[in-house]
Amino acid sequence: MKEKDLHKLSGFPKNKMGKILGYDNDHLKMPNKIIEMGLLPETVFRILYQAPFNGPMYVEFGEEKSRIALREEEGDYIIVEELN
Repeated sequence: MKEKDLHKLSGFPKNKMGKILGYDNDHLKMPNKIIEMGLLPETVFRILYQAPFNGPMYVEFGEEKSRIALREEEGDYIIVEELN
């Protein structure tokens, strides 16, 4: 059985499909906007663009193909896996 390849959203490769598994519980100060924007567990996403010098990332997610920009620090709170 193959182990899941887990990442944080902030380190996830561009243009690959991934799924949100949950949140990093070590950071109890996780911004509520992550949940309010719909980045919930089981959501499928892909990173469309990563700004240089660890700038914001542009993420497309959900069946409606919603798009948002997140800072790297916000992406550190989200645990994801790569989909094949």
